[in-house]
Amino acid sequence: MKSPEETDGLAVLRARGEAFLEDVSREYHAAHAGLKPQADLQPIYERHRDAYGDESYSTALEIFHESALGSPGKRSAAMLLEWLIESRIGRELAPLEEKEFAWDSAAIVPLPAGGGEPHARVSITIANTRDKNERRALDDARAKLVLAELAPMRQEKLARGKGLVEAAGIAPSYNETFSALAAISLNDLRADCEKFLRDTQGVWDDVLPEFLKSRLQITPGEATRADALALMRAPEFDEYFPAKDMEIAVRRQVTEMGISPDANGRVLYDTVERAGKRARAFCSPVRVPEEVHLVLRPHGGQNDWQTLLHELGHALHFGNAERSLPFEYRWLGDNSITEGYAMLFDHRMQDAGWLGRYTELRSADIPRFLRSAGFEELQFLRRYCAKLIYEVQLYSGNVSWAALPDLYVETLTAATGFRYQRSDAFVDVDPRFYSARYLRAWQLQSLLNETLVERFNEDWWRNPNAGPWIVAELFNRGQSELAEEQARRVSGKSLGFAPLVRAIEGMLA
Repeated sequence: MKSPEETDGLAVLRARGEAFLEDVSREYHAAHAGLKPQADLQPIYERHRDAYGDESYSTALEIFHESALGSPGKRSAAMLLEWLIESRIGRELAPLEEKEFAWDSAAIVPLPAGGGEPHARVSITIANTRDKNERRALDDARAKLVLAELAPMRQEKLARGKGLVEAAGIAPSYNETFSALAAISLNDLRADCEKFLRDTQGVWDDVLPEFLKSRLQITPGEATRADALALMRAPEFDEYFPAKDMEIAVRRQVTEMGISPDANGRVLYDTVERAGKRARAFCSPVRVPEEVHLVLRPHGGQNDWQTLLHELGHALHFGNAERSLPFEYRWLGDNSITEGYAMLFDHRMQDAGWLGRYTELRSADIPRFLRSAGFEELQFLRRYCAKLIYEVQLYSGNVSWAALPDLYVETLTAATGFRYQRSDAFVDVDPRFYSARYLRAWQLQSLLNETLVERFNEDWWRNPNAGPWIVAELFNRGQSELAEEQARRVSGKSLGFAPLVRAIEGMLA
């Protein structure tokens, strides 16, 4: 008798699911990369309705209930159920998604002095605007437009998505459903985030005024989210990170580590400016592992280098996944894993040896740059801890939709010291607690880095033996593990914020 994980129904579900995801991913890639004006999702959902339909859902649910706790079947079914719920929601919300794509492609933020700025690029413009009054005026104009047009679409998507998850019947609430399928305790992670914010408050209170004064000539009491974008841009380091050298340097480092920088042609780079390309960089696995797109719209300076490294970590992971792994282990699973690899790569920008070898930073400038990197790391971590705390409340049902904008502003502003806009309360939300994946990825990358240093020394990133180990022990496995499991396997330690706090304090010393 076949075990639940060996059923013919599961094989059919996997085949249908992969064909569906390939088509959806190709469509998202084209729209986000500016290769077409909008994503036409509804025809894809219609064509692949069997992939996420009632039969597929019933099959995954049956395997989930019948498989033994801890068995491969239980794990596969949990991954598939989480994805199927997401896909069924995607089908219901596809008209809204298409409407939002079309809006973002066409929306123009009116400039205070006349004319307009495409919404798809406005965050880049704000970050590059040095005059505080100009960038705040532009952000206020953006916020006014978002509040009137984008925020209602996002709120509707969040509300309807929440209802559909709860109607699936996996657990009594949205939050409990996520915890059950993702094997992440939101309550525990929220408590860890609250402790991290308390533990780092003193350090943050010391460094925030220093950086605001030196870079923007403003004080914490007047700082806004628009100022945060400009602050993290750090243009004073641009000369050390020329755009013409970026891809060449990164490819050289990966080659020296013993990995093909394009996974033997499976990873395709797109790092040029293009109208319609989203401001936010992304990695789009269209076929895993055969075709993976890395897409970046240039912002300028160090941010582009860090972003390229981040997306390359994703791309090399998907491009080196073992093809024989089942669909759910190549495409689905705990995204804390792939985000952990992305951060492992982008954190080379916090490595003095890496900076000295691959960038134009002089030895005397590296300590100053690392102090800046420590400040930015702390800001991002505090921001994401606050996002997780807010999103737990957003999906809990304990706070009315009308009260959420004020809660968003209060939570994010208190954690970061930057005044946020009420208009972003439903826009600045990562779907299905992706903030939790990011936070665990931060924790995972710190343990992976420690392991690589122990095995291959502090300059593991140029050790030709390190790359093959990363491919064999990490990338090849796809996302068959949970982040906590991988942490214990490769480092013998559990996930936590303590290593991150130590690293930040070291850079800020």
